[in-house]
Amino acid sequence: MKKLQFLLLLTLSSALLLAGCGKKEEEAVKDPGVEIPVMEQTIDDIPEEKVEPEESDTNTGTDTDANTPPEEGMVRSRITNEWVDETVNNTRPLAIMIPNTKTASHYGISNADILYECNVEGSITRLMAIFQDWQNADKLGNVRSCRDYYVYWAFEWDALYVHFGGPFYINEVISRTDDIDGKTSSNFWRDKNAVNSTDNAFVDAAGILADIDTLGYATSLRDGYADEQHYRFAPANEPNDLSQYSDSISADRIDMSPTYPVTNCYFVYNSATGLYDRFQHLSGSSDGPHTDLANGKQLAFKNILIQNTYYEVRDAKGYLAFQCHDTTRDGWFFTNGRGIHVNWEKTSDYGATRYYDDAGNEIELNTGKTMVCIVEDGDSFLVDDKEISSR
Repeated sequence: MKKLQFLLLLTLSSALLLAGCGKKEEEAVKDPGVEIPVMEQTIDDIPEEKVEPEESDTNTGTDTDANTPPEEGMVRSRITNEWVDETVNNTRPLAIMIPNTKTASHYGISNADILYECNVEGSITRLMAIFQDWQNADKLGNVRSCRDYYVYWAFEWDALYVHFGGPFYINEVISRTDDIDGKTSSNFWRDKNAVNSTDNAFVDAAGILADIDTLGYATSLRDGYADEQHYRFAPANEPNDLSQYSDSISADRIDMSPTYPVTNCYFVYNSATGLYDRFQHLSGSSDGPHTDLANGKQLAFKNILIQNTYYEVRDAKGYLAFQCHDTTRDGWFFTNGRGIHVNWEKTSDYGATRYYDDAGNEIELNTGKTMVCIVEDGDSFLVDDKEISSR
C-alpha cells in the first residue's frame, strides 16, 4: 500500500512540474491533499561553505595597497623605494655636480632622489645630485667641476657622471667612470641671464642622451648591479620611527652651519609632511628656503645621513681629499623627527656605503628622498641647539 502511495505521489509531482514549464512566472502549487513525507536533515549533514579570507585593509605588512603597484609595469625604486616604472629602475641614474654659492642657479634639483653635500676649497660646499628618472629633463644644473671624492660616491649608484672639467687630481678616477664633461661636449649651453659667467652652464636630457650615443656609454645598469641592494628600506606601510631605539633623540631642527660655514644650511622637520625642509643662508645673502628655480619647490628629504669623515688639505689652493673608503666611522641618521647614532663603512670603490646602528644592525631608511652630509673630522653640527661631535 505504501509503495502504491509513493508511485501515485511521484506521478502527481511529475505532472505538476510539467504543467509549470514555460510559464513566465512561477505559480503556487495547490495542495493535492496528499501528505508528502519530509526528510529530516541535521546541521551536520549540511556541507560547510568555504569562506575566502578578506584582504587586509590595515597596515600589517601584507596590505595590498603597499605591495601592489598603482599601475602595471611599476616596481619599487632601489634608490627611494617609491613606485617607479620598471624601465626607469633599470636605467643608469645621473650624478650631476652642482655648485652651492650665492651665484648658483639651481634648476631641476628638486627632482633629485639623493643629494650629497661636502666641503670643497674655501669652506664652500658642492652638491652632487643623483637623478633616477631623468630622460625627460628640460634643464639641469647649473653644472660645475668635478672633485674626485664625489666620483667614488657616484660609483655606488652605477651612475653616469656629469661635470664641467675639474683639477688634475680627478684624472685617474675619472678615467674609470662614464663621464660627460661640459668642457668637451657641444650639448651644454650657457645661460646669459645667470648671475655670473662661471655659474651658468646647463644641460638637458636630450644633450646627455646625445653624448651617451657619441661616447658609446650603456644606459642599462651593469651586470649584477640590479641584484644588489644599496639602501635598506622599511616597508612603505610600516615606516621606521626609531622608537625601537631607547637612545634615539628628538630632532626637529638639524643645523649644519658649524660644518658648512658658507652654505649655512639647516633642516626643519615638517610634521604635516613627515619631511625635513631644507633652508640655507649663504654668506652675503638672506636666510630662506632652498628652492628649485624651475618650479619654485623647496628641497625636502625623508632621510638625512651624516658621515664624519677623515680629510686632508692637498695644496696651497685648498683642494681637499676625503677618505671615502673606511670602516667603523661614525655618523647620524635622522628621519620622522628623531635621530640615532650610526657607524658607516665603504669597503670598495664600487661598493655601497652602509650604515649600522650601535648594535651592528644595518639601519632601515624610510621611503623617499635622502640627503647625505659629509662632515670633516673635528667639525660638529647642531640638533635642536645641542652640539653633536664625532666620536
